[in-house]
Amino acid sequence: MLEHAFGALVEAERSLDLDGVAPIEAITRLAHFVWDYFRDRPEFLRLLNNENLHEAKYIKGSNRIREIISPIVETTKSILERGQKAGLFRQDVDPLKIYIAATALGYYIVSNHFTLNATLGLDFSEPQQREQMIRMNTELLLLYLTRR
Repeated sequence: MLEHAFGALVEAERSLDLDGVAPIEAITRLAHFVWDYFRDRPEFLRLLNNENLHEAKYIKGSNRIREIISPIVETTKSILERGQKAGLFRQDVDPLKIYIAATALGYYIVSNHFTLNATLGLDFSEPQQREQMIRMNTELLLLYLTRR
């Protein structure tokens, strides 16, 4: 089930076709895509959360997971390289780690939607709240990438 879920994410990402897109716009589109994907598919996050509760037992037994997610890392790497060659992005960025950071920025408000609402009164399913977080998260990501 989890292999299928990751495969669906990768297939959806491939439809973005970011090769001809300027690096800053490309990394922004990729991050926004992932954040929207999480928002629109909370069942994907539930699968991930469940797998973490079980200490990644299923994923550890999968021979395909790393193969399935490698296009995500390659897409990120390609965008970063184009941005570095253009002098836009810093040189010391690990594609896998920046992808993890980007996904983390969108993951938290979806995976913790109910507790954030109950404890802090923030409902990120409200368009205005969500848009504010997207702007802030985008800025955080781009500030890191463009910092020299």
